[in-house]
Amino acid sequence: MTVQSAEINLPDIVAEVDAVFAAYEKALVGNDVAMLDALFWNAPQTLRYGVGEHLYGFEAIQAFRQGRPSQGLAREITARSVTTFGSDYAVANIEFVRAGNPRTGRQTQTWVRFPEGWKVVAAHVSLAG
Repeated sequence: MTVQSAEINLPDIVAEVDAVFAAYEKALVGNDVAMLDALFWNAPQTLRYGVGEHLYGFEAIQAFRQGRPSQGLAREITARSVTTFGSDYAVANIEFVRAGNPRTGRQTQTWVRFPEGWKVVAAHVSLAG
């Protein structure tokens, strides 16, 4: 697929990704594991690199979510960027802070539209500094 510059950040596609990202953020801070699972592509190719973990495949990501503490998940997004390419591919990046933690968090998600909707196919979370 070749994406023309006119297909980058189409307003209706950006709105779709903004909405699914908002659903992800709500599920994350609310520890809604079922919704988080629903937003990730259920495939062995899905990956998530976290601050202290390297998760390969949906099942590993799902197990991590189920075993993660449910407290201290609230965060404030301090910077945000969503870029869409055509109508089926997007990258979302944020910076965030958590109360009591002086380090800035960074998150990148790669989203792909499947017949059943937008899904995260790759995610990366890290701390700066």
